[in-house]
Amino acid sequence: MKITFRMWILIAFVVLSLVAIFSIPPMIFEKGVEVTSVKQNTTIFSDGLRKGMVVEEIDGNIIGSLQDYSDALNHLNNLSDNETTKVIIKTKELEIINLFSKSLIQDVSVRDIPSTRLKTGLDLQGGSRAFVKADTPLSEDELNDLISVSEQRLNVYGLSDVKLFRVTTSSHDNLMGVEIAGASPEDLEELISKQGKFEAKIGNDTVFIGGERDVTHVGRTGQDAFISECFAVEGGEACNFQFTIFLSEEAAQRHADITNNLTINGSYLSKKLDFFIDDILTTSLNIGKDLKGNIATRIQISGSGAGITRQEALENAKLEMKKLQTILITGSLPYKLEIVKLDQISPTLGEKFTKKILIAGIFAILAVSIVVFLRYRRIKISLALIIVSMSEVVIILGVAAMIGWNLDLPSIAGIIAAIGTGIDSQLIILDESRDRQDSIKARIKKALFIIVTAFTTTFVALLPLTGLLGFMGIGAASAGLLKGFAVTSLIGITSGILISRPAFADIARQLEGDN
Repeated sequence: MKITFRMWILIAFVVLSLVAIFSIPPMIFEKGVEVTSVKQNTTIFSDGLRKGMVVEEIDGNIIGSLQDYSDALNHLNNLSDNETTKVIIKTKELEIINLFSKSLIQDVSVRDIPSTRLKTGLDLQGGSRAFVKADTPLSEDELNDLISVSEQRLNVYGLSDVKLFRVTTSSHDNLMGVEIAGASPEDLEELISKQGKFEAKIGNDTVFIGGERDVTHVGRTGQDAFISECFAVEGGEACNFQFTIFLSEEAAQRHADITNNLTINGSYLSKKLDFFIDDILTTSLNIGKDLKGNIATRIQISGSGAGITRQEALENAKLEMKKLQTILITGSLPYKLEIVKLDQISPTLGEKFTKKILIAGIFAILAVSIVVFLRYRRIKISLALIIVSMSEVVIILGVAAMIGWNLDLPSIAGIIAAIGTGIDSQLIILDESRDRQDSIKARIKKALFIIVTAFTTTFVALLPLTGLLGFMGIGAASAGLLKGFAVTSLIGITSGILISRPAFADIARQLEGDN
Protein backbone atom coordinates (compact mmCIF):
# COMPACT_ATOMS: atom_id res chain seq x y z
CA MET A 1 0.00 0.00 0.00
CA LYS A 2 1.28 3.42 -0.97
CA ILE A 3 1.39 5.92 1.90
CA THR A 4 -0.31 9.10 0.68
CA PHE A 5 0.14 12.66 1.91
CA ARG A 6 -3.04 12.42 4.02
CA MET A 7 -1.81 9.23 5.61
CA TRP A 8 1.53 10.87 6.42
CA ILE A 9 -0.39 13.70 8.12
CA LEU A 10 -2.24 11.15 10.27
CA ILE A 11 1.04 9.44 11.19
CA ALA A 12 2.66 12.79 12.06
CA PHE A 13 -0.21 13.76 14.37
CA VAL A 14 -0.15 10.37 16.09
CA VAL A 15 3.60 10.74 16.73
CA LEU A 16 3.18 14.29 18.05
CA SER A 17 0.34 13.12 20.29
CA LEU A 18 2.45 10.30 21.72
CA VAL A 19 5.22 12.80 22.48
CA ALA A 20 2.70 15.10 24.20
CA ILE A 21 1.34 12.21 26.28
CA PHE A 22 4.59 10.53 27.33
CA SER A 23 7.25 13.22 26.68
CA ILE A 24 10.85 12.43 25.66
CA PRO A 25 12.25 10.48 27.40
CA PRO A 26 9.02 8.77 28.47
CA MET A 27 7.95 9.65 32.02
CA ILE A 28 7.51 5.96 32.81
CA PHE A 29 11.31 5.63 32.99
CA GLU A 30 11.72 8.41 35.59
CA LYS A 31 12.64 7.35 39.12
CA GLY A 32 11.58 8.91 42.39
CA VAL A 33 8.42 10.45 43.82
CA GLU A 34 6.88 13.77 42.81
CA VAL A 35 6.22 16.48 45.40
CA THR A 36 2.56 17.52 45.26
CA SER A 37 2.61 20.15 48.02
CA VAL A 38 4.95 21.73 50.58
CA LYS A 39 3.64 23.67 53.56
CA GLN A 40 4.86 27.24 53.56
CA ASN A 41 6.75 28.75 56.50
CA THR A 42 8.46 25.41 57.21
CA THR A 43 12.15 24.50 57.22
CA ILE A 44 11.88 22.30 54.14
CA PHE A 45 10.10 25.09 52.23
CA SER A 46 12.85 27.56 53.17
CA ASP A 47 15.43 25.06 51.95
CA GLY A 48 13.88 25.20 48.49
CA LEU A 49 11.71 22.08 48.14
CA ARG A 50 8.78 22.95 45.89
CA LYS A 51 5.73 21.37 44.32
CA GLY A 52 6.61 19.49 41.13
CA MET A 53 10.14 18.51 42.17
CA VAL A 54 11.14 14.83 42.12
CA VAL A 55 12.74 13.33 45.24
CA GLU A 56 15.34 10.78 44.08
CA GLU A 57 17.30 9.99 47.27
CA ILE A 58 16.88 10.32 51.04
CA ASP A 59 19.92 9.70 53.24
CA GLY A 60 21.57 7.77 50.40
CA ASN A 61 18.54 5.51 49.84
CA ILE A 62 17.25 5.40 46.26
CA ILE A 63 13.58 6.40 46.15
CA GLY A 64 11.62 4.51 43.51
CA SER A 65 8.15 4.41 45.01
CA LEU A 66 5.92 5.79 47.75
CA GLN A 67 6.88 2.82 49.93
CA ASP A 68 10.58 3.67 49.55
CA TYR A 69 9.83 7.28 50.52
CA SER A 70 7.83 6.20 53.56
CA ASP A 71 10.50 3.73 54.69
CA ALA A 72 13.27 6.36 54.32
CA LEU A 73 11.47 8.79 56.63
CA ASN A 74 9.96 6.24 58.99
CA HIS A 75 12.70 6.80 61.61
CA LEU A 76 11.39 10.35 62.13
CA ASN A 77 8.28 8.93 63.80
CA ASN A 78 10.48 7.73 66.67
CA LEU A 79 11.59 11.30 67.50
CA SER A 80 10.05 13.24 70.36
CA ASP A 81 8.13 16.44 69.60
CA ASN A 82 11.12 18.75 70.08
CA GLU A 83 13.81 16.39 68.77
CA THR A 84 15.48 16.76 65.35
CA THR A 85 17.84 14.70 63.23
CA LYS A 86 19.86 15.28 60.08
CA VAL A 87 18.18 14.33 56.82
CA ILE A 88 19.69 14.53 53.33
CA ILE A 89 17.18 14.91 50.52
CA LYS A 90 18.26 14.89 46.87
CA THR A 91 16.09 16.06 44.01
CA LYS A 92 16.90 16.67 40.36
CA GLU A 93 17.38 20.36 41.12
CA LEU A 94 19.07 20.50 44.53
CA GLU A 95 20.40 18.71 47.59
CA ILE A 96 18.95 19.61 51.01
CA ILE A 97 20.92 18.87 54.19
CA ASN A 98 19.30 20.05 57.41
CA LEU A 99 17.90 19.08 60.80
CA PHE A 100 14.26 18.03 60.68
CA SER A 101 11.65 16.93 63.18
CA LYS A 102 8.95 14.33 62.60
CA SER A 103 6.69 17.10 61.28
CA LEU A 104 8.58 16.77 57.98
CA ILE A 105 6.32 13.83 57.11
CA GLN A 106 3.23 16.05 57.34
CA ASP A 107 4.90 19.10 55.77
CA VAL A 108 5.51 17.39 52.42
CA SER A 109 3.02 15.45 50.29
CA VAL A 110 4.26 13.22 47.47
CA ARG A 111 2.92 10.81 44.86
CA ASP A 112 4.31 8.30 42.41
CA ILE A 113 5.54 9.94 39.20
CA PRO A 114 2.68 9.68 36.71
CA SER A 115 3.42 7.55 33.66
CA THR A 116 1.92 10.18 31.32
CA ARG A 117 1.28 13.91 31.15
CA LEU A 118 -2.46 13.35 31.07
CA LYS A 119 -4.36 15.12 33.81
CA THR A 120 -7.36 13.47 35.39
CA GLY A 121 -10.36 14.94 37.11
CA LEU A 122 -11.52 14.87 40.69
CA ASP A 123 -13.23 11.49 40.39
CA LEU A 124 -10.06 9.87 39.01
CA GLN A 125 -7.15 11.54 40.84
CA GLY A 126 -8.77 13.05 43.93
CA GLY A 127 -8.24 16.57 45.21
CA SER A 128 -9.47 18.81 48.01
CA ARG A 129 -12.84 19.88 49.31
CA ALA A 130 -13.79 22.84 51.46
CA PHE A 131 -17.05 23.93 53.05
CA VAL A 132 -17.12 27.71 53.28
CA LYS A 133 -19.27 29.92 55.50
CA ALA A 134 -19.90 33.63 55.07
CA ASP A 135 -19.56 36.08 57.95
CA THR A 136 -23.34 36.64 57.88
CA PRO A 137 -26.19 34.13 57.38
CA LEU A 138 -27.02 33.80 53.69
CA SER A 139 -30.32 33.27 51.96
CA GLU A 140 -30.50 30.93 48.97
CA ASP A 141 -30.28 33.86 46.55
CA GLU A 142 -27.29 35.35 48.38
CA LEU A 143 -25.55 31.97 48.39
CA ASN A 144 -26.16 31.66 44.64
CA ASP A 145 -24.57 35.09 44.17
CA LEU A 146 -21.54 34.03 46.22
CA ILE A 147 -21.15 30.84 44.17
CA SER A 148 -21.48 32.82 40.94
CA VAL A 149 -18.76 35.34 41.90
CA SER A 150 -16.48 32.60 43.25
CA GLU A 151 -16.92 30.52 40.10
CA GLN A 152 -16.09 33.52 37.93
CA ARG A 153 -12.96 34.19 39.97
CA LEU A 154 -11.72 30.60 39.80
CA ASN A 155 -12.44 30.43 36.06
CA VAL A 156 -10.55 33.68 35.41
CA TYR A 157 -7.69 32.32 37.48
CA GLY A 158 -7.44 29.46 35.03
CA LEU A 159 -8.30 26.47 37.20
CA SER A 160 -9.84 23.39 35.64
CA ASP A 161 -12.25 20.81 37.07
CA VAL A 162 -13.58 23.10 39.80
CA LYS A 163 -16.94 22.26 41.31
CA LEU A 164 -18.93 24.73 43.42
CA PHE A 165 -22.19 23.69 45.03
CA ARG A 166 -24.69 24.54 47.75
CA VAL A 167 -24.63 22.82 51.13
CA THR A 168 -27.36 23.10 53.77
CA THR A 169 -26.41 21.97 57.27
CA SER A 170 -28.68 20.33 59.83
CA SER A 171 -28.98 23.74 61.51
CA HIS A 172 -30.22 25.19 58.18
CA ASP A 173 -27.05 27.20 57.50
CA ASN A 174 -26.28 27.76 53.82
CA LEU A 175 -22.65 26.94 52.99
CA MET A 176 -20.67 26.91 49.76
CA GLY A 177 -18.87 23.71 48.84
CA VAL A 178 -15.72 23.84 46.68
CA GLU A 179 -13.91 20.87 45.14
CA ILE A 180 -10.73 21.18 43.05
CA ALA A 181 -9.00 18.25 41.37
CA GLY A 182 -5.34 17.68 42.14
CA ALA A 183 -5.13 20.50 44.70
CA SER A 184 -3.82 20.09 48.22
CA PRO A 185 -5.87 21.42 51.15
CA GLU A 186 -3.28 24.20 51.55
CA ASP A 187 -3.68 25.24 47.91
CA LEU A 188 -7.46 25.33 48.24
CA GLU A 189 -7.31 27.34 51.45
CA GLU A 190 -5.05 29.92 49.80
CA LEU A 191 -7.45 30.29 46.88
CA ILE A 192 -10.74 30.77 48.70
CA SER A 193 -10.04 31.95 52.24
CA LYS A 194 -9.34 35.55 51.28
CA GLN A 195 -12.01 38.06 50.37
CA GLY A 196 -9.82 39.60 47.67
CA LYS A 197 -10.85 43.22 48.21
CA PHE A 198 -8.75 45.55 46.04
CA GLU A 199 -8.52 49.29 46.67
CA ALA A 200 -6.32 51.93 45.07
CA LYS A 201 -5.92 54.96 47.34
CA ILE A 202 -4.20 58.30 47.31
CA GLY A 203 -3.80 59.13 50.95
CA ASN A 204 -7.12 58.22 52.58
CA ASP A 205 -9.15 58.75 49.39
CA THR A 206 -10.20 55.72 47.34
CA VAL A 207 -9.55 56.19 43.62
CA PHE A 208 -10.93 52.87 42.36
CA ILE A 209 -11.72 49.33 43.48
CA GLY A 210 -11.63 45.96 41.71
CA GLY A 211 -14.61 44.95 39.61
CA GLU A 212 -16.43 46.05 36.47
CA ARG A 213 -17.78 49.26 37.99
CA ASP A 214 -14.38 50.96 38.15
CA VAL A 215 -12.15 48.74 36.00
CA THR A 216 -13.39 48.37 32.41
CA HIS A 217 -10.47 46.31 31.07
CA VAL A 218 -7.50 44.39 32.48
CA GLY A 219 -4.52 43.61 30.24
CA ARG A 220 -3.50 39.97 30.39
CA THR A 221 -1.31 39.31 27.34
CA GLY A 222 1.42 40.80 25.16
CA GLN A 223 2.46 44.39 25.82
CA ASP A 224 -0.42 44.83 28.27
CA ALA A 225 0.97 42.28 30.76
CA PHE A 226 4.57 41.14 31.13
CA ILE A 227 7.50 40.46 33.46
CA SER A 228 9.58 43.63 33.26
CA GLU A 229 12.83 42.53 34.96
CA CYS A 230 14.45 39.97 37.25
CA PHE A 231 17.33 40.65 39.62
CA ALA A 232 19.23 39.23 42.58
CA VAL A 233 18.12 40.10 46.11
CA GLU A 234 19.22 38.97 49.54
CA GLY A 235 18.30 35.29 49.89
CA GLY A 236 17.45 34.66 46.25
CA GLU A 237 15.91 36.34 43.22
CA ALA A 238 13.01 38.70 42.49
CA CYS A 239 11.05 39.55 39.35
CA ASN A 240 8.85 42.57 38.72
CA PHE A 241 5.64 42.42 36.70
CA GLN A 242 3.56 45.12 35.05
CA PHE A 243 0.16 45.21 33.38
CA THR A 244 -2.29 47.80 32.12
CA ILE A 245 -5.84 48.49 33.25
CA PHE A 246 -8.43 50.92 31.96
CA LEU A 247 -10.66 52.85 34.35
CA SER A 248 -14.24 53.94 33.92
CA GLU A 249 -14.92 57.64 33.39
CA GLU A 250 -16.16 57.98 36.99
CA ALA A 251 -12.98 56.41 38.44
CA ALA A 252 -10.78 58.50 36.13
CA GLN A 253 -12.63 61.64 37.26
CA ARG A 254 -12.03 60.72 40.93
CA HIS A 255 -8.34 60.32 40.12
CA ALA A 256 -8.29 63.77 38.51
CA ASP A 257 -10.15 65.42 41.43
CA ILE A 258 -7.85 63.91 44.06
CA THR A 259 -4.57 64.62 42.24
CA ASN A 260 -5.65 68.20 41.52
CA ASN A 261 -5.29 68.96 45.26
CA LEU A 262 -1.74 67.55 45.50
CA THR A 263 1.48 69.54 45.30
CA ILE A 264 4.40 68.82 42.96
CA ASN A 265 7.70 67.52 44.36
CA GLY A 266 10.22 67.35 41.54
CA SER A 267 8.94 64.97 38.85
CA TYR A 268 6.18 63.48 41.01
CA LEU A 269 3.17 64.52 43.07
CA SER A 270 3.33 64.77 46.84
CA LYS A 271 1.43 61.51 47.47
CA LYS A 272 1.64 58.05 45.98
CA LEU A 273 -0.97 55.72 44.55
CA ASP A 274 -1.23 52.92 47.13
CA PHE A 275 -2.64 49.45 46.35
CA PHE A 276 -4.37 47.53 49.15
CA ILE A 277 -5.49 43.89 49.04
CA ASP A 278 -7.71 42.91 51.97
CA ASP A 279 -6.69 46.18 53.69
CA ILE A 280 -2.98 45.31 53.49
CA LEU A 281 -0.67 47.69 51.60
CA THR A 282 1.04 45.74 48.80
CA THR A 283 2.49 48.34 46.40
CA SER A 284 2.97 52.12 46.19
CA LEU A 285 3.53 53.90 42.88
CA ASN A 286 4.77 57.43 42.28
CA ILE A 287 2.35 59.66 40.36
CA GLY A 288 3.95 61.71 37.59
CA LYS A 289 3.41 65.46 37.79
CA ASP A 290 1.82 65.44 34.32
CA LEU A 291 -1.16 63.55 35.79
CA LYS A 292 -2.06 66.34 38.21
CA GLY A 293 -5.75 67.09 37.66
CA ASN A 294 -5.85 65.09 34.43
CA ILE A 295 -8.45 62.43 33.66
CA ALA A 296 -6.37 59.27 33.18
CA THR A 297 -8.24 56.16 32.09
CA ARG A 298 -5.08 54.08 31.51
CA ILE A 299 -3.17 52.97 34.63
CA GLN A 300 -0.05 50.80 34.97
CA ILE A 301 -0.22 48.23 37.78
CA SER A 302 3.04 46.71 38.99
CA GLY A 303 4.26 44.25 41.60
CA SER A 304 6.83 41.53 42.19
CA GLY A 305 7.44 37.91 43.10
CA ALA A 306 10.45 36.41 44.88
CA GLY A 307 12.05 32.99 45.13
CA ILE A 308 15.22 31.13 45.87
CA THR A 309 16.00 30.67 42.18
CA ARG A 310 15.39 32.89 39.14
CA GLN A 311 12.86 30.38 37.76
CA GLU A 312 10.92 30.27 41.04
CA ALA A 313 10.90 34.07 41.25
CA LEU A 314 9.60 34.22 37.68
CA GLU A 315 6.82 31.71 38.39
CA ASN A 316 5.84 33.49 41.62
CA ALA A 317 5.73 36.84 39.81
CA LYS A 318 3.41 35.36 37.18
CA LEU A 319 1.27 33.85 39.94
CA GLU A 320 1.01 37.14 41.84
CA MET A 321 0.17 39.00 38.63
CA LYS A 322 -2.58 36.51 37.84
CA LYS A 323 -4.03 36.82 41.36
CA LEU A 324 -4.09 40.61 41.11
CA GLN A 325 -5.60 40.52 37.62
CA THR A 326 -8.29 38.14 38.86
CA ILE A 327 -9.27 40.43 41.73
CA LEU A 328 -9.37 43.45 39.44
CA ILE A 329 -11.58 41.62 36.93
CA THR A 330 -14.02 40.03 39.37
CA GLY A 331 -13.95 42.50 42.23
CA SER A 332 -14.01 41.51 45.88
CA LEU A 333 -16.17 38.71 47.17
CA PRO A 334 -19.42 40.05 48.62
CA TYR A 335 -18.74 38.48 52.03
CA LYS A 336 -15.83 37.60 54.25
CA LEU A 337 -15.41 33.84 54.18
CA GLU A 338 -14.53 31.30 56.81
CA ILE A 339 -13.55 27.73 55.98
CA VAL A 340 -15.66 25.46 58.17
CA LYS A 341 -14.15 22.19 56.98
CA LEU A 342 -11.15 21.49 54.78
CA ASP A 343 -10.01 18.03 53.78
CA GLN A 344 -8.42 15.96 51.07
CA ILE A 345 -10.65 13.61 49.10
CA SER A 346 -9.63 10.32 47.55
CA PRO A 347 -10.49 9.43 43.96
CA THR A 348 -13.79 7.58 43.71
CA LEU A 349 -12.68 5.61 40.68
CA GLY A 350 -8.94 5.84 40.21
CA GLU A 351 -6.39 4.30 37.90
CA LYS A 352 -7.85 0.77 37.90
CA PHE A 353 -11.23 2.06 36.75
CA THR A 354 -9.60 4.12 34.00
CA LYS A 355 -7.71 1.06 32.75
CA LYS A 356 -10.93 -0.95 32.72
CA ILE A 357 -12.64 1.78 30.69
CA LEU A 358 -9.77 1.81 28.19
CA ILE A 359 -9.80 -1.99 27.94
CA ALA A 360 -13.56 -1.89 27.41
CA GLY A 361 -13.07 0.67 24.63
CA ILE A 362 -10.45 -1.51 22.94
CA PHE A 363 -12.73 -4.56 23.09
CA ALA A 364 -15.57 -2.46 21.66
CA ILE A 365 -13.37 -1.51 18.69
CA LEU A 366 -12.37 -5.16 18.22
CA ALA A 367 -16.02 -6.26 18.36
CA VAL A 368 -16.97 -3.72 15.72
CA SER A 369 -14.01 -4.83 13.61
CA ILE A 370 -15.21 -8.43 13.74
CA VAL A 371 -18.65 -7.31 12.57
CA VAL A 372 -16.99 -5.32 9.77
CA PHE A 373 -14.97 -8.39 8.80
CA LEU A 374 -18.11 -10.53 8.66
CA ARG A 375 -19.79 -7.83 6.58
CA TYR A 376 -16.99 -7.11 4.10
CA ARG A 377 -14.94 -10.33 4.33
CA ARG A 378 -11.69 -8.31 4.16
CA ILE A 379 -9.14 -8.63 6.97
CA LYS A 380 -7.27 -5.57 5.67
CA ILE A 381 -10.40 -3.43 6.02
CA SER A 382 -10.90 -4.57 9.63
CA LEU A 383 -7.25 -3.84 10.48
CA ALA A 384 -7.48 -0.41 8.85
CA LEU A 385 -10.58 0.40 10.89
CA ILE A 386 -8.87 -0.64 14.14
CA ILE A 387 -5.69 1.32 13.39
CA VAL A 388 -7.50 4.52 12.39
CA SER A 389 -9.88 4.31 15.37
CA MET A 390 -6.98 3.84 17.80
CA SER A 391 -5.13 6.74 16.18
CA GLU A 392 -8.14 8.97 16.83
CA VAL A 393 -8.03 8.05 20.52
CA VAL A 394 -4.30 8.82 20.65
CA ILE A 395 -4.85 12.22 19.00
CA ILE A 396 -7.67 13.09 21.46
CA LEU A 397 -5.45 12.20 24.43
CA GLY A 398 -2.51 14.07 22.88
CA VAL A 399 -4.54 17.26 22.49
CA ALA A 400 -5.84 16.86 26.06
CA ALA A 401 -2.24 16.56 27.31
CA MET A 402 -1.12 19.63 25.34
CA ILE A 403 -3.93 21.90 26.57
CA GLY A 404 -3.83 20.51 30.12
CA TRP A 405 -7.43 19.31 30.01
CA ASN A 406 -8.57 17.30 33.04
CA LEU A 407 -10.01 13.97 31.94
CA ASP A 408 -12.99 13.05 34.09
CA LEU A 409 -15.81 10.55 33.60
CA PRO A 410 -17.77 12.76 31.15
CA SER A 411 -14.52 13.26 29.19
CA ILE A 412 -14.02 9.50 28.91
CA ALA A 413 -17.65 9.18 27.78
CA GLY A 414 -16.89 11.82 25.14
CA ILE A 415 -13.91 9.80 23.89
CA ILE A 416 -16.10 6.71 23.56
CA ALA A 417 -18.73 8.76 21.71
CA ALA A 418 -16.03 10.11 19.37
CA ILE A 419 -14.87 6.55 18.67
CA GLY A 420 -18.42 5.57 17.78
CA THR A 421 -18.78 8.59 15.49
CA GLY A 422 -15.45 7.77 13.84
CA ILE A 423 -16.39 4.15 13.19
CA ASP A 424 -19.74 5.26 11.75
CA SER A 425 -17.94 7.64 9.39
CA GLN A 426 -15.50 4.94 8.30
CA LEU A 427 -18.38 2.57 7.53
CA ILE A 428 -19.98 5.26 5.37
CA ILE A 429 -16.70 5.60 3.45
CA LEU A 430 -16.48 1.81 3.02
CA ASP A 431 -20.08 1.48 1.82
CA GLU A 432 -19.75 4.35 -0.63
CA SER A 433 -16.44 3.02 -1.93
CA ARG A 434 -18.14 -0.30 -2.83
CA ASP A 435 -20.87 1.38 -4.88
CA ARG A 436 -19.81 0.63 -8.48
CA GLN A 437 -22.07 3.19 -10.22
CA ASP A 438 -19.45 5.96 -10.17
CA SER A 439 -15.66 6.18 -10.05
CA ILE A 440 -14.16 5.51 -6.66
CA LYS A 441 -12.98 9.12 -6.48
CA ALA A 442 -16.57 10.34 -6.88
CA ARG A 443 -17.80 7.78 -4.34
CA ILE A 444 -15.25 8.84 -1.72
CA LYS A 445 -16.10 12.49 -2.37
CA LYS A 446 -19.78 11.72 -1.78
CA ALA A 447 -18.95 9.89 1.47
CA LEU A 448 -16.85 12.78 2.75
CA PHE A 449 -19.68 15.20 1.95
CA ILE A 450 -22.05 13.13 4.11
CA ILE A 451 -19.48 13.01 6.93
CA VAL A 452 -18.80 16.77 6.82
CA THR A 453 -22.53 17.49 6.97
CA ALA A 454 -22.93 15.22 10.01
CA PHE A 455 -19.86 16.82 11.61
CA THR A 456 -21.29 20.33 11.19
CA THR A 457 -24.57 19.50 12.91
CA THR A 458 -22.80 17.66 15.75
CA PHE A 459 -20.29 20.49 16.20
CA VAL A 460 -23.04 23.11 16.45
CA ALA A 461 -24.99 20.94 18.91
CA LEU A 462 -21.99 20.36 21.20
CA LEU A 463 -20.46 23.84 21.15
CA PRO A 464 -22.87 25.40 23.72
CA LEU A 465 -22.05 22.59 26.17
CA THR A 466 -18.39 23.62 26.26
CA GLY A 467 -19.25 26.96 27.89
CA LEU A 468 -17.25 28.81 25.20
CA LEU A 469 -20.34 30.79 24.25
CA GLY A 470 -21.03 31.85 27.83
CA PHE A 471 -20.01 35.44 27.04
CA MET A 472 -22.93 35.49 24.57
CA GLY A 473 -25.32 34.04 27.11
CA ILE A 474 -25.46 30.76 25.16
CA GLY A 475 -24.92 27.46 26.90
CA ALA A 476 -23.45 28.90 30.10
CA ALA A 477 -25.97 27.10 32.26
CA SER A 478 -25.64 23.89 30.25
CA ALA A 479 -21.86 23.67 30.68
CA GLY A 480 -20.62 21.94 33.80
CA LEU A 481 -20.94 18.19 34.19
CA LEU A 482 -21.35 17.88 30.41
CA LYS A 483 -18.41 20.14 29.59
CA GLY A 484 -15.84 17.34 29.62
CA PHE A 485 -18.04 15.23 27.37
CA ALA A 486 -18.48 18.10 24.91
CA VAL A 487 -14.80 19.09 24.80
CA THR A 488 -13.41 15.60 24.17
CA SER A 489 -16.19 14.85 21.67
CA LEU A 490 -15.37 18.04 19.77
CA ILE A 491 -11.65 17.26 19.79
CA GLY A 492 -12.43 13.78 18.47
CA ILE A 493 -14.82 14.71 15.67
CA THR A 494 -12.73 17.74 14.62
CA SER A 495 -9.47 15.77 14.42
CA GLY A 496 -11.42 13.06 12.62
CA ILE A 497 -12.84 15.32 9.95
CA LEU A 498 -9.50 17.08 9.37
CA ILE A 499 -7.04 14.22 9.79
CA SER A 500 -8.23 10.62 10.15
CA ARG A 501 -11.27 10.56 7.83
CA PRO A 502 -9.30 11.82 4.78
CA ALA A 503 -6.53 9.32 5.59
CA PHE A 504 -9.03 6.46 5.86
CA ALA A 505 -10.60 7.56 2.57
CA ASP A 506 -7.19 7.12 0.90
CA ILE A 507 -6.84 3.71 2.55
CA ALA A 508 -10.31 2.66 1.34
CA ARG A 509 -9.54 3.94 -2.16
CA GLN A 510 -6.44 1.75 -2.36
CA LEU A 511 -8.15 -1.28 -0.83
CA GLU A 512 -11.07 -1.15 -3.25
CA GLY A 513 -8.95 -0.19 -6.24
CA ASP A 514 -9.56 2.62 -8.71
CA ASN A 515 -12.23 1.73 -11.31
